[in-house]
Amino acid sequence: MITHVPMTLTGVEKLKKELEKLKKVKRPQIIASIANAREHGDLKENAEYHAAREEQGFCEGRIQDIETKLSIAQIIDVTKIKNTGRVIFGSTVTIVNVIKSKSSTYRIVGDDEADFKKNLISINSPVARSLIGKCKNDIVDVITPSGIVSYKILNVEYI
Repeated sequence: MITHVPMTLTGVEKLKKELEKLKKVKRPQIIASIANAREHGDLKENAEYHAAREEQGFCEGRIQDIETKLSIAQIIDVTKIKNTGRVIFGSTVTIVNVIKSKSSTYRIVGDDEADFKKNLISINSPVARSLIGKCKNDIVDVITPSGIVSYKILNVEYI
């Protein structure tokens, strides 16, 4: 049974660009490095050759990984969905910590797209799991390592 993995349009495009770079730039570079290293003679003691072969293994593994992810991706473009005020995959949510009065804005994305420094949180993160399905002005309790933290949803955008 194939399970579809939710991804934003931006996430799919990012993976496609990485795949193209790996196939058209990185792979030929590695092949050239292997060919160059072979010219140096005995392959058993050729560190350059072994390093290039190891790099080739990582590159081919990543290519396979990306191709698999793209084949099972369920692309969700929230800009084409009517905003009901409910938190869904791909939505941008502004929340405020009820105790500390500190607000934050996050976009809920797929695992591969998540980047906390850019306020992109994984759909599988505790915060996102707590927010999904909730609406503006709802209070949400999130279980964290330091205990339960309560947030109020200030805004939900489909951008």
